[in-house]
Amino acid sequence: MRRGDGRLTAALDPMDSGPQDACGVFGVWAPGEDVAKLTYFGLYALQHRGQESAGIAVSNGRQILVYKDMGLVSQAFDETTLDSLQGHLAIGHCRYSTTGASTWQNAQPTFRPTPDGSVALGHNGNLINTHELREAVDALPGPSDQLDIPQSRQQGRQQEAATNDTSLVTALLAHHPDQSIEDRAMEVLPTLRGAYCFVWMNEDTLFAARDPQGIRPLVLGRLDRGWVVASEDAALKTIGASVVREVEPGEMIVIDETGLRSRTFAEPEPKGCVFEYVYLARPDATIAGRSVHQARVEMGRRLAREFPVEADLVMPVPESGTPAASGYAEESGIPFGQGFVKNAYVGRTFIQPSQTLRQLGLRLKLNALEHMVRGKRIVVVDDSIVRGNTQRAQIRMLREAGALEVHVRISSPPVKWPCFYGIDFATRAELIANGLDVDEIASSVGADSLGYISLDGMVESTGRPMGSLCTACFTGEYPVELPEESQLGKHLLEQSLSSPTLGRALPVLNNP
Repeated sequence: MRRGDGRLTAALDPMDSGPQDACGVFGVWAPGEDVAKLTYFGLYALQHRGQESAGIAVSNGRQILVYKDMGLVSQAFDETTLDSLQGHLAIGHCRYSTTGASTWQNAQPTFRPTPDGSVALGHNGNLINTHELREAVDALPGPSDQLDIPQSRQQGRQQEAATNDTSLVTALLAHHPDQSIEDRAMEVLPTLRGAYCFVWMNEDTLFAARDPQGIRPLVLGRLDRGWVVASEDAALKTIGASVVREVEPGEMIVIDETGLRSRTFAEPEPKGCVFEYVYLARPDATIAGRSVHQARVEMGRRLAREFPVEADLVMPVPESGTPAASGYAEESGIPFGQGFVKNAYVGRTFIQPSQTLRQLGLRLKLNALEHMVRGKRIVVVDDSIVRGNTQRAQIRMLREAGALEVHVRISSPPVKWPCFYGIDFATRAELIANGLDVDEIASSVGADSLGYISLDGMVESTGRPMGSLCTACFTGEYPVELPEESQLGKHLLEQSLSSPTLGRALPVLNNP
């Protein structure tokens, strides 16, 4: 059953999720291959990066067909749909919203006609000069219908405007009456500020680009008969592609029948998101030559050295805390074990629990293993604490199951600042570490003790120098200067529905 507000399980029950990434992107140029199914399985491998909506655009050389819907990749597509998407190049997208509401109108890829065809685009990240881009779109000559504003062919779907930064970029790229889309991109990309990894396409060419700071990851891969780009190398391995290299910060990749070429549109100033190592990326991913799993295990080892404690069991919060918990156990000599059982089938639900069930603490995701924790002193390892609601409920569960002591260890420093580059943290006022010190947080969540890894310990675990990473959510030092507060916010465009950029709708297929 489909909810109109698009809210997730995390927004509906007390066991709210931690930080969420913006999106996963995937692109493939491979004549003779089933590019729609390659894209489907690539998105499947990137599902952890976004669970609100999914979409695929495919070109057969003459036209682009876009198909997208709310929900998981497996909910948006079936065999019949994928069989109908025939072509030689495709892009795909799975979304977690950081600009614009979680609605079908904001699902990606976005689509726009151009002077010589059409363009479809997918975006991972978040732009911070959306206000300027909207003004640039408003100033484009011609009819004021530049945003991607799809309309369902299904009865009952209302015509509404897309309200995300991606639609603005798509409109700017689509306006190239006297030049190629490639040359237009070389003009548009330097005007964008914030985090972005784009994959886009016209009828015969695949493009990919990464912001000059390289905040979000983007990887290039090779197939026997083509090329692939994806947010993480795990998606390349899933479809049998070999990893070539990362797309460099400030680089645009162009792939067509003549082969692959690279163009630099800005000087690189690397500031990769350290939270990719802590939580966002899959553990089997490799970023900047460092195994994410190895980085997380090392964070656990350093936690054990920085915050030792006498205990009987080290246990993770699955799955995000597992590598760090194993590192903590190895370093401390305390046995490692599973103290929680996770419901493997909880992902996304459109069914809102009743108030009574919420008050009872609906346990959709985790339950304690009583025989593992009863009578023991427990070390619980997790990746982060945002609001504290999740940890509070988990600790209560462990105490109800008979744990004598509960010591919490966190493999990242206290999160004190919101992210404007593609992670949907709480507002600063909601961040528990913003108003309380460590002892007060421990008391608030009910822990016997609490230890956060140091900033230096976390960064050293990644194997990268401090100056090459973005640590803004811990330090408040933002690598791309932010505009005034009134020009920031997830719903900035929705607050300006009277904008002349909101024009007529274009038909795009959706899942019935």
